[in-house]
Amino acid sequence: MRLFSFYNVRKPRQFEHKPIYWDPRKEALDERVRKVKREMGVLEEKPEEHRPSIRGTFVEGTTHLKKSKMKGDDVHNRVYKNMRLLLLLAVLAAVFWYLFLK
Repeated sequence: MRLFSFYNVRKPRQFEHKPIYWDPRKEALDERVRKVKREMGVLEEKPEEHRPSIRGTFVEGTTHLKKSKMKGDDVHNRVYKNMRLLLLLAVLAAVFWYLFLK
C-alpha cells in the first residue's frame, strides 16, 4: 500500500492532433445562406456568434486541474491551502529548532 512518495513521476501528456477539415465551398454556401436569411429578416445575427469559445479548454486538457475543478477547488482555495502548508512547516521547523538545536 503506497501512502506517500516524494518522487511522483507522472507520464507526459501525449500529443493529440485533432485534424481540422476546411471546406471552402461549404463555408461560402453557409455564408450565402446566412446573408439571404439576414436580408429576408428571418435571422438576426449577433456579433458574438463568430467568436470561438476557448474558455476552459486548458483546464480540460490537464488532469490535475480537471480533478481540482471536479472537487470544487478554485485558485483562492489552492493559495489558501499552500499558505496553510507553509505556515505549518514554519511552525514545525521552529519547534524542531527549539527542542533539538537550542
